[in-house]
Amino acid sequence: MHAIGVDIGGTKIAVGVVDEQGRIVAKTRRKTQPEDAASIDAAIADAVAELAADHEFEAIGLAAAGFVSADRERVLFAPNIAWREYPLAQKVTAAIGRDDVRVVVENDGNAAGWAEFAFGPAREASSMIMLTIGTGLGAAIISDGQLIRGSAGFAAELGHVRVQPGGHPCGCGLKGCWEQYASGSALVREARRAARERSVRAAGLLRLAGGDPENITGPLVTQIAEEGDDLGIELLTDLGRWIGAGAASLAAVLDPEMYVVGGGVIAAGDLILEPARESYLKHLPAAGHRPVAPIVAASMGNDAGIVGAAELARLAVAEDASATGTSA
Repeated sequence: MHAIGVDIGGTKIAVGVVDEQGRIVAKTRRKTQPEDAASIDAAIADAVAELAADHEFEAIGLAAAGFVSADRERVLFAPNIAWREYPLAQKVTAAIGRDDVRVVVENDGNAAGWAEFAFGPAREASSMIMLTIGTGLGAAIISDGQLIRGSAGFAAELGHVRVQPGGHPCGCGLKGCWEQYASGSALVREARRAARERSVRAAGLLRLAGGDPENITGPLVTQIAEEGDDLGIELLTDLGRWIGAGAASLAAVLDPEMYVVGGGVIAAGDLILEPARESYLKHLPAAGHRPVAPIVAASMGNDAGIVGAAELARLAVAEDASATGTSA
């Protein structure tokens, strides 16, 4: 059975038809306006209609960047999209005009994590933590083969674990959240600050940015670091250290079999992963007396949200069928 996965971002959505092996057989995109929730519903419906012309499907998974209710129907809060107690599944069902299609809302970090668990480097593992290092820090926790959502659906919001009391303000309303130190946004913030305060050392980075610190992006930091620039390497090392230190703290609570790190900044590869591994060992409780969980790169890339959302929607249909004694 095919399912459709929808990865909803602040400015665009990516939509794909996914088969049972996690392969995307068709894909399309639409632009969205983050301040206009209705425009997102309409864009999803339009993209689904395009794909439905050539493909049959029974479920749609919506990967949403926000706090998703336990019933997987509503987005209760989203830092960067105008969703507040928003009945996303109901709205999309109405927009596509098909009551025969099961629509499931999933946190985007959970969706990406499930893709890596089901089809990526963790497919042989029974437990893992996925860290998606993008604009923010998304995450997924899988234990004994089960996705951990929590009693209200808010579990795995690891980006909002406080690591620096009184630190940088976060979109969730608190200060010092982990994603303010271990994310693409944090990398860019520190790179721009270095360019303003240490212009001589940041000469290479400023050259790539046309002389304007505000033009500095994460990919530019990675590019200059790969060229051997000391500041670029330092910035990525600091990011990796924050990732590793936070992962070590999680080991005390969850003891995962492995960590999978994805998101845009993973393009830097070992420039981030090696400092993360070193920091993890440095901060790991009972180091030397316990197995060391590997920290590996994700393999699904930008398609992880689509694939994971589709697969979780497909599993929801199977669960519904099992509960009612019908065939999916």
